[in-house]
Amino acid sequence: MEDLRAKTDANVERDPDEWVSGDDPMTPSQASYLKTLCEQAQDQQSFADNLSKAEASKRIDALRAKLNL
Repeated sequence: MEDLRAKTDANVERDPDEWVSGDDPMTPSQASYLKTLCEQAQDQQSFADNLSKAEASKRIDALRAKLNL
């Protein structure tokens, strides 16, 4: 029997550039979280309204690392 947790974890770890929907516009949740992280990191240049899901995810990851979250 397949371990569903391992399968789910593999999907979570997938590179945003490999996402099927990575070119879609970022979600409202991503936009809100990214804006909050930008404010906390005092890095307003990392936010843009026209980001893709993949780009927003990468910027969120970078800001989380910068903020040690």
